[in-house]
Amino acid sequence: MAAWDGFDEFAAVAAAGTFSGGAAVMGVSTSHMSRAVARLENRMQAQLFHRTTRSVRLTDAGRIFLDHCTRMIQERDEVIALMNEQDEPQGDLRVTCSNAMGERFVAPILRAFAIANPRLNVTLELTNRLVDLVAEGYDVAIRTGHLPDSRLIATRIASRTLYTCASPDYLAAHGTPVSLADLDRHQCLAGTSTTWHFTHRGRRSTHRPRGRWRCNSGAAVVDAALAGMGLCQLPEFYILPHLASGRLTLVLDDHRADDEPIWAVYPQRRHMLPKITGLVEALRRELPQALQIA
Repeated sequence: MAAWDGFDEFAAVAAAGTFSGGAAVMGVSTSHMSRAVARLENRMQAQLFHRTTRSVRLTDAGRIFLDHCTRMIQERDEVIALMNEQDEPQGDLRVTCSNAMGERFVAPILRAFAIANPRLNVTLELTNRLVDLVAEGYDVAIRTGHLPDSRLIATRIASRTLYTCASPDYLAAHGTPVSLADLDRHQCLAGTSTTWHFTHRGRRSTHRPRGRWRCNSGAAVVDAALAGMGLCQLPEFYILPHLASGRLTLVLDDHRADDEPIWAVYPQRRHMLPKITGLVEALRRELPQALQIA
């Protein structure tokens, strides 16, 4: 009896919620799934599923085993992929990134990487939610700023500059702030970040923006600034075209924060896979220039 007998079948049934659903995913018969899981339960000396005529659900033992089983399957498949790839990226590549940066900058780079490596199956998930790469099975995430997760390897691939600005009409009507304390008297247009960042004479500080307008879309925030609704702080790719046209004016530029790093982060056990190293190198080579010419 193979040491892995029943592992994949058990994980597929747990994910699908039925033996027939798991069988469809694996391309085998329902009877095969049932026999494989039964043999696994016999080896484990534990019942892994509560079975009914319509569905199955995990027992307490099944839930505990599923966590370990899923991790072992992932690690097994990654070792096999590493041995098989032999410097050629292939297999599944799952990447997550914030909506704005992903759509405008990461997606074109990832698309070109997929075209150059036809044995890759690529999924790009755009979300402003902080994805748990390990728990949710992602290979790479693109993130900015401080990285608290010690389970991940981080490679700096670019940086971005945050600009604070407003429309000339707004500044004419409400005055131009010259210190951070002045921000309390202004309408501040808030985006996905709950704090604005500044550096002055080597000292870092933050400000929590308050105002009548908040939106998790940077494009909507910059549109509000262009409409004269208040001040905003956004990365350069939102701001630079409007600074060049004169539709926005920099404020507090002597308090501009240090550039924020942009990272490619990935689970430690995957850092040697060619699909990971190849993508990280492509991002490090192409993303800085893309951000500057946006």
